[in-house]
Amino acid sequence: MTTNNLTASEIGGAVWRKSSYSGGNEGQCVEVADLAVASYVGERGIRDSKNPDGPALLIPKESFAAFMTAVKAGEFDI
Repeated sequence: MTTNNLTASEIGGAVWRKSSYSGGNEGQCVEVADLAVASYVGERGIRDSKNPDGPALLIPKESFAAFMTAVKAGEFDI
């Protein structure tokens, strides 16, 4: 389930952590959360740390893992 139009503050109980791929304190940080809230079990939340009450992207954990594997393998021009 990928959910749109949801804010990070609407996901009660989420414990957000800064991604290890985020830069230092330049303000370009991504935070992720494993979601154990009943409505979102099996989902991974992603948000912009500069806007913690702003939009959140929810994607299945398996899809997130596949994306991170591809990033680590250099499959994207980033």
